[in-house]
Amino acid sequence: MAEDRSKLRDLSTSELAGRLEDARKEYRNLRFQYATGGLTDHSRLRIMRRSIARLMTILHEREQKTEGEA
Repeated sequence: MAEDRSKLRDLSTSELAGRLEDARKEYRNLRFQYATGGLTDHSRLRIMRRSIARLMTILHEREQKTEGEA
């Protein structure tokens, strides 16, 4: 897991934003499947929530860093 985080931090901000958008779409899809009873692996919801939070954290850190430099 730590390896994934370091790889995420190496990505550009636009790549991170794209991954965040994709993760949010997938999470919405999973929620819809859950609501309709089609989701068999409920742990994927938790994994996607954490993945979204991880991406948002990295983007927020970069935002704070650029604000501090300006």
